[in-house]
Amino acid sequence: MVRIRVLVVDDHRIFAESLAAALAAEPDVDVSAAGSGPAALRCLERAGAEGRRFDVLLVDADLGAAAGGVPAQRVPGSGPPPGSDGIALVAGVRVTHPGVRTVVLAERDDPRRAAVALQAGASGWVAKDSSLSRLLTVIRGVLREETHLPPALLTGVLRELTAARKHRTDSERLVESLTPREHEVLRCMVAGLGRKDVAARLFLSPHTVRTHMQNVLGKLGVHSTLAAVALARRAGVRPAELAGDVVERSGQPA
Repeated sequence: MVRIRVLVVDDHRIFAESLAAALAAEPDVDVSAAGSGPAALRCLERAGAEGRRFDVLLVDADLGAAAGGVPAQRVPGSGPPPGSDGIALVAGVRVTHPGVRTVVLAERDDPRRAAVALQAGASGWVAKDSSLSRLLTVIRGVLREETHLPPALLTGVLRELTAARKHRTDSERLVESLTPREHEVLRCMVAGLGRKDVAARLFLSPHTVRTHMQNVLGKLGVHSTLAAVALARRAGVRPAELAGDVVERSGQPA
């Protein structure tokens, strides 16, 4: 019998323990639980180091909210910041453990958040009050590369994804209007670097960097660095790496 290894990631302890116990009663399911995003990532790393792996993560959409923490601030339209909630964890797992399928567990149906979850890499969105049989169907389905959404959410999610694609296309067109040097400056902005840090990184004067930043804002049609970063992220611009990303002195005009 092929066993399915499931990790429940939820900081509502009673719910997590109840769900884990119910899943563990299934003959083909091995289940563990983690109470936070960092704890889940440690579980994944430990399993990998031991030659094992989890197949499916069941992640609370509102991970962290139960602890009474203040949600991390984010740039409007830029997606969830790292560590802010369950959907951010989904995005992180997609990068660090691409073979693991993730399913988001939600208190309520929300087309916008469900669409964001799918964009982050989730394979399913399930209400927390769904039956165990429904949840097992989703778990087994995502392992067959299926995507599972409640039927009532389909229209709203498709509308959200269509709108997001249009915004991304518009943003990509604006980013393509930048020169190579302006694009590199934008990548530094996405990485959170200030003017002086950008100048030191690109071997430019702060005055020249200010000019490039003003040109970037003008070409993107925005009035602030935050808005530029939000647009860049929608367009898929990668942040400049803060280590190991060599910038040449020559070959790119200032």
